[in-house]
Amino acid sequence: MRNQYLDTLRAAATLRVVVYHCSGWTALTIVFPAMSVMFALAGSLMAASLDKYGPWAVERRLHRLLPSLWVIAAVAVPAMLLTGLAWDWKILLWAFPIESPPATGFWLEGLAATWYLRDFLWLVLLSPIVLPLFRRGPVVTIMIPYVALAGTTFAGVTPPAVLHDLTLYGGAWLLGFAHHDGMLKLSRRRWWLIGALAVTGAAWTMTHPGPRGFDLNDIPLGNALWSAAFIMVALGVSPMVRPRRILTVLNSRALTIYLWHVPIIIALSRFALWSGLPIFGWVGISWRLVVVALALTVIVLAVGWVEDWAAGRRPRLVPGVSRKQVPVSPAPAMATTNA
Repeated sequence: MRNQYLDTLRAAATLRVVVYHCSGWTALTIVFPAMSVMFALAGSLMAASLDKYGPWAVERRLHRLLPSLWVIAAVAVPAMLLTGLAWDWKILLWAFPIESPPATGFWLEGLAATWYLRDFLWLVLLSPIVLPLFRRGPVVTIMIPYVALAGTTFAGVTPPAVLHDLTLYGGAWLLGFAHHDGMLKLSRRRWWLIGALAVTGAAWTMTHPGPRGFDLNDIPLGNALWSAAFIMVALGVSPMVRPRRILTVLNSRALTIYLWHVPIIIALSRFALWSGLPIFGWVGISWRLVVVALALTVIVLAVGWVEDWAAGRRPRLVPGVSRKQVPVSPAPAMATTNA
């Protein structure tokens, strides 16, 4: 049975990412650290899959993750090759992005958000090894990415992108493991830990602002600590949420929405600059949000069904809407004769 509360968190995180990329509102990264929440939810689901399917859970997760990427790559890669991208074996990384695949021109910005799939892929591949280690020493295991992130931050070292993101979001993934194992229930002692994480994260953020001020995306250590506190509260409660069709749609099409919203926003911004339409302020943000929502609706209707196929469901135009079934009258009783 699906957890409607977790579905609500995932849907809210997806919408928050779209609104942030459309508006650039720094406060959204603090009010709702969506990416960390998405990794935590994915970690919880991955732990559940490993418990149910064992190592085959990796194949199942990859099968759900990659097809939606292949769809957008089928559009972007030929377009880039036709506009000057030189052929290189690394283009094949668009099929299995263990590192960032090459991109040029419009798609260099349009596909920038695919870092999430790269990191997700690594965390899925590592989970069969990490989950048993986590269960032997959960506290130590959870501390490892946070200590590693703090160490590189204090040392002024810039690790490769994948390693940096594993230290930044690996803790959220492990908190997802803890949620699946029932270890995040709120208690007085846990509230003290949450408060300490939140205060430390806020203090670091306020004393180390980035180029966009207090945007947590520019302040990795503050982001990780603040997000950890947020996740422990968000996953430590379990309110009853009634099933809603909008939750079904958003969760069944979350990857499609995530992958396509950035190129739509980039295209709209370039059109606005060309035409002189406002981009910033309430007017600029409002009209772009409306157009982004309409464009995403078209994309979801056109290719969102791939997520149904990837998840082993019957492809549907709109998730949660059943096809009408024509009632069949019972067959008339056959006459019997005596021999």
